[in-house]
Amino acid sequence: MPEAEGRNPLARFINSAFNILESPVVWFREKVVEPNQQTSYWYHRRFRRVPTIDECYTDDVICIFEAEQQFKRDKMVDNEVLNILRMRYEDCMFYEGPEAKKKCMPLYDEYLKAAENWFIKYGDLGATGNVIKAYMKQKHRLVWERRHGPVGTGMREQS
Repeated sequence: MPEAEGRNPLARFINSAFNILESPVVWFREKVVEPNQQTSYWYHRRFRRVPTIDECYTDDVICIFEAEQQFKRDKMVDNEVLNILRMRYEDCMFYEGPEAKKKCMPLYDEYLKAAENWFIKYGDLGATGNVIKAYMKQKHRLVWERRHGPVGTGMREQS
């Protein structure tokens, strides 16, 4: 009904009042805001990598906090990677049917390796696991491997 706006004096008045209020806002948006916006092609925020906990001083609270936040983000990413690998394997098993054991074995091996790596880093930390506990777990594991060989192979004989 564009022609109805021109015939009615009240509609013309409301339309002009609306344009008086709206045109500065539209001009500011088009000329100032949109040219200065950063275009991002990602659906998630990209954080810069921060120093890890072994690079922080013991009294540097900010560095420890940043390392803790980085650890939490990394854990969430690793959880999602593991979920995606598991879903790919399950989809393959469903799609392939009787020959799934043979055709989906590479996906299953990849999932098992990722699950092992996840457990090496985050396993047995519990719900309150933080970056310091994970770092100590890694340190103890490296000491064990230096003394006794890879974890799970048993202890070496003392010479």
